Parts: sequence; C-alpha cells; structure tokens
Amino acid sequence: MLRVAVLGAESTGKTSLVHAMARQLQAEGARVLVIEEVLRQWCKDHNRTPHAAEQAGIVQSQISLVDATAACDYLLCDTTPLMTAIYSDLLFGDTSLYPQALEQQRRYALNLVTEPDLPWQPDGLQRDGVAAQQRVDQRLHELLHRYAIPSALVSGSGALRLRCAMEALDHFRQGVRQ
Repeated sequence: MLRVAVLGAESTGKTSLVHAMARQLQAEGARVLVIEEVLRQWCKDHNRTPHAAEQAGIVQSQISLVDATAACDYLLCDTTPLMTAIYSDLLFGDTSLYPQALEQQRRYALNLVTEPDLPWQPDGLQRDGVAAQQRVDQRLHELLHRYAIPSALVSGSGALRLRCAMEALDHFRQGVRQ
C-alpha cells in the first residue's frame, strides 16, 4: 500500500484533489481508500471548532483511521496529524502535538503540498481566512524543510492541479522502481 498525504492550509483544494486522484487511480484499476479530513467531520459533529484540549483527540482519530485501513493499492489522506499540530500551535500556542505528528508523517511514502494559489473560500466552521492560510502554509513549509520530510508541491486549478499531483505520484513511483 502506498500512503499519500495531501497537506496544505485551509481552502487550498485538498479534499477536491484527494477525490479527483481517487477517481483517476480507480479508473486505472487501482484499489483506493480515502481518509477524509477528521477536523471537518469533528466540527460538523460538534457544531463548533475544537478547543485546545480537544486537538490531541483529533490527532488520535486520524492515526486510528489510518491504522484501521483495509488492504488497498493507495491510501489517500486528506490531511494528517501534522496539520492538526500546526493549527494547535498557531491557534493555541501548543507545540506538544509536533513530536507525534512528525513521527506519523514519516509513515507516508508521498507528501503532496497544495499551494495556496486558489481563491480563498469559507468552508465550514474551522475556516479562518487568508491571513491564517498564509501563516499555516509558511509553518508547513518550515517544518517539512526542518525535518527533511520530502514533499512535492501541487499548484494550478482543476485539471491542472490534478495533473500536477499525478505527475508527482508518477515521478515517485518511477523512483521507487529504480
């Protein structure tokens, strides 16, 4: 199973990209599982954004979903504990989730980072705006660089964004074969 993480700040098209990738891989005959964004569902279930003390539970839920996956060719994850840790840091000044989140991030074979090049749109309770989006994007890039976590940038809109992601996936698969 190839684990692919799709990371990025809010309103950067992660969910749309994950589902487009799943459709394309399934059309190629691959068995694909998608792990949806845990925070989005949490906010829907509770009709609010989480408090600082609830962030760790969201991280644990994300980890549990990945650990419980059935056999497949591709596991596509719409964010990971790393994004929850970043939000916990930036919103609450809590850096305690970073060690576990960074450890979990190394479980992914490919990390796709969605660039904030799409028009920002509010999307549910947890959305904070363009300024927050920029801070999150900057922190994500800092962490990936500091901890030498390989990633590929995904940019463009619509079919171009999907093509960018699939090219990164193809490049990764070719490198694995060599």
